[in-house]
Amino acid sequence: MDGPHGAAVSAEDFGLKGPRGWAFRSVDVAAEPGALVAIEGPSGSGRTCLLLALAGRMRATEGSAEVAGLPLPRRMAAVRRISALGPVPGVSDLDPALTVAEHLRERALLQRHFDGSLRALLRPRAQRAATARERVEEALAAAGLDLSALPKQERTAVRDLERLEELRLSVALALISRPRLLAVDDADLKLSDTERAEAWALLRSVADGGTTVLAVCSQAPDEAVLVSTRAGTAPDAGTDADDPGTTDTDPDTDPTDTDTDTDEEGPADAIAETGRA
Repeated sequence: MDGPHGAAVSAEDFGLKGPRGWAFRSVDVAAEPGALVAIEGPSGSGRTCLLLALAGRMRATEGSAEVAGLPLPRRMAAVRRISALGPVPGVSDLDPALTVAEHLRERALLQRHFDGSLRALLRPRAQRAATARERVEEALAAAGLDLSALPKQERTAVRDLERLEELRLSVALALISRPRLLAVDDADLKLSDTERAEAWALLRSVADGGTTVLAVCSQAPDEAVLVSTRAGTAPDAGTDADDPGTTDTDPDTDPTDTDTDTDEEGPADAIAETGRA
């Protein structure tokens, strides 16, 4: 089965300004398909907003950007359709009370419901179930998550996972849709040096498999394409750079959608398809 073909990502003088000031500004990006892109900067410098803007979840207000040849913000809906979110606090959080199996089953069912073609939907139930299992197994392998090594195997609750295991689960859930672009926030947060190396090895492996990876971090690895938010204009005093108040919440997946509407919400209020779906 063919894997995804990574999306090229480019931006020039890219910026996002909300009611409380600039989240990020004057950002340039140039990444080939299948690249590992590290968005580096201090907390509060707009890293998460940049990540969501490039993944088609937030509307930029300055400059230009393209993902897989799709211009942003005009083709945000189309970019959302080819991208997926890994862990992004406040947007795609895992439910701590659910088990690993429940998360995987839910994501597989949503994938079949929202992204299945008419031909796929007409296939026998057993064949559809087998295809779903294949996707889950493929995603788990790509994320390096061994269910048999967990405390209660697939019945392990998310609250009982280690930080690196939780990252692997979030990445696996995102990869079930076989996206061309994967967005991961706080990739190296609360990890030891050894765990940090494992996390970057995971993301590098996903990129080597054909999916372009965008990862927010405090310190980028040497092999990544570096994008820094340090040089951007700081937000106005008393504002939160990671909550500019402008997100796109249009669930429309029509590739001709020009996304001309705007919403005044924070990242934590992003819509269901950018989170649990």
